Amino acid sequence: MNTQIRDRIEAALRGVETPGGKGDVVSRRMVSQIIVADGKAFFSLTVPAEEANAFEAVRRRAEEVAAAVEGVSGATVVLTAERQAGSAPAAPAARPAPPAPRPSSSGKPGIPGIDRIIAVASGKGGVGKSTTAVNLALGLQTLGLSVGLLDADIYGPSVPRLLAIREKPQSAGGRTIMPIEAYGLKAMSMGLLVEEETPMIWRGPMVMSALTQMLREVEWGKLDILVVDMPPGTGDAQLTMAQQVPLAGAVIVSTPQDLSLIDARRGLAMFRKVDVPVLGIVENMSYFVAPDTGKRYDIFGHGGAKAEAERLGVPFLGEVPLEMTIRETSDAGRPVVATDPDGPHAKVYRAIAEEVSRQLERVSHANIKAPKIVFE
Repeated sequence: MNTQIRDRIEAALRGVETPGGKGDVVSRRMVSQIIVADGKAFFSLTVPAEEANAFEAVRRRAEEVAAAVEGVSGATVVLTAERQAGSAPAAPAARPAPPAPRPSSSGKPGIPGIDRIIAVASGKGGVGKSTTAVNLALGLQTLGLSVGLLDADIYGPSVPRLLAIREKPQSAGGRTIMPIEAYGLKAMSMGLLVEEETPMIWRGPMVMSALTQMLREVEWGKLDILVVDMPPGTGDAQLTMAQQVPLAGAVIVSTPQDLSLIDARRGLAMFRKVDVPVLGIVENMSYFVAPDTGKRYDIFGHGGAKAEAERLGVPFLGEVPLEMTIRETSDAGRPVVATDPDGPHAKVYRAIAEEVSRQLERVSHANIKAPKIVFE
């Protein structure tokens, strides 16, 4: 079925002419592989770097044409600058964003209505980053802050499951999307736009376009903090965030295990390289207390993240135990900070949120140079 839809889209795109009457986008081989997921089409147009601005109208037309094809509910098209022989690859041409507020001190335009944006990241998957991001956001909310949560882990979005969100976002006037509210948080995730079983296959330009849309084309309203759950690793998504918005800081999540710490170092180094303040490191799955005996077990070791934080000169934000309660409530979409606010596990996350808030105040007074992103 998707193959037929892709063929119909390609046929329709043959009617999209390029500037100067040089032919259509298909005959000029500008169209990347067309990906169709849950009725939505994603592809890029590879254009000469010096003509990127002239092709913006072509991109919009291609998006309209693709969205009008039978079986397609929407389309996302992004321009990618063509690499000339012997030259370095150019940065992908950004799609236009809605009117932005006055640039921040970093020189990058912020998101209208959002005071500060923080990224929750990890060097590898499976360390509990998303669970930490959700409970951190809820912990910040207990401090009297208005908080939003963006699930930027577009390869494996977890926030819909962690917050038990099942409804689809609605459009506001056909141009922006309304976030879903859960436990007082305003949340948005690619997982809300596609079915849970749909594989997420993204090329680099599509990652950048999707993240830009979820940041700038969502009606976030007035927020004190937007918490962004990043994909694991150091790739296009992290670079896009550092390039597109003035991040107030990053929180690194790791387990005490040496292998996890090695990857956490890479993530921390990446944020430092682009001059994003590292607010600190969280040691997740720090220890396990047997419920029947009360005996403590350091299953993955213990204290490794704290020692690493000290070695690297960044704050240590706290330890989160390996607990069945956290796992069970997360799987059920009932995060502990919201559903058991007086419990011991919620107390841990609230303490981490308080420390993050303190670190945000500290770095907000620092004179941090705007990152210069260089594509090599």
